[in-house]
Amino acid sequence: MPAEPPSPPPVDQADPAGPDGRNAAPRGIIFDLDGTLIDSRRDIATAVNRMRAERGLAPLSVDEVCGMVGEGARMLVRRALPPWPPGAGQDDLKDALASYLAHYADVCLATTRAYPGVAAMLATLAPSFPLAVLSNKGEALSRHILHGLGLDRYLREVIGGDTLPTRKPNPGGLFLLADRMAIPAPRLLLVGDTWIDARTAQAAGCAFALTLWREPRAGGPAVAAVAAAAGSPRVAGGGLAARQEAGGEAATDAEDATPRWRLAHPRDLPAALGLTEEDGELAEPGQPGQPGQPD
Repeated sequence: MPAEPPSPPPVDQADPAGPDGRNAAPRGIIFDLDGTLIDSRRDIATAVNRMRAERGLAPLSVDEVCGMVGEGARMLVRRALPPWPPGAGQDDLKDALASYLAHYADVCLATTRAYPGVAAMLATLAPSFPLAVLSNKGEALSRHILHGLGLDRYLREVIGGDTLPTRKPNPGGLFLLADRMAIPAPRLLLVGDTWIDARTAQAAGCAFALTLWREPRAGGPAVAAVAAAAGSPRVAGGGLAARQEAGGEAATDAEDATPRWRLAHPRDLPAALGLTEEDGELAEPGQPGQPGQPD
C-alpha cells in the first residue's frame, strides 16, 4: 500500500531565509523525470499504441501521445482512448491500464535516453547537493529506467506516482522528499518542464526552474503553459479552493509559480548555482545500457 503523505515539514526558523526560503540558495534539488531528465516519448507512444491496437484503434502520433502525458499512467490511458461507452466502468479502465503498463515495461528502455548534457549536469551537482527525482510515473518503472540509463548513481531518493496516494501537482511528494532529505521544503528546488511541476513547487512553497531543452525553440509551449499556471486563479490566491486542489497550503500570489530560472541547456543549472564541471566530472559520464546516441 502507498505510504501516507507526510505533513508539511516545519520551516527551519533559525534559517536566515526564514519562511521565504524559496528565494535563498537551495539545499537540495528535485528533478521531474520525463521531459526533464529523459526523452521517453517514443517508448510511451509505442506502449500506448499497442494498447490501442488490442482494442482495434488506429495508432496515435508521438506528438499526440506526448500531449497526453504528465498526470500519471491512468490519466494517460483515459486520454488515449475514445470516450467510454455507456456501461463502461472501472474494470474497463483497469484492463486498459494493465495492458499499457505491461507493454511499457517491455519497451521502456528501447529508445529512451537522457537528454544530452543531463548526465554531466547531475555529475556536477551531486557532490554539492543531494539530488532526487519526483515523477508521476510509477516508482518501480522510474527506478528501472534511471538504473538502465546509469543516472541512479547520482540520486539519493526517487518518488513515483504510486509512492503516495497523491501525485503532482499535489505537493505531498515534495514534502516526503523534504522529510527524507532533512531539508525544509522551501529550501528545495524543483526542476521540471511543465505547468504541473510549476504548480507542485508553488504548493510546496519552493523555488522552480523551468527546463526548455525538450523544445528546440526555447520559450514555446512550456513557457506559455507555466505562465498560464502562474496566473491561473486555480492556483493563485490563498482561498480554500486553491488549498484543496493543491492538497496543502497553496501560495498566496501568482508570482510563486513563476520560474526562478529558465534553463535552455542542462549546463545552465550548475552555472546558475555557481558550479562548473570542475566541481563534478569533467566529461559526460558513461551511461551503461543507454540506448541511442545524443542528437
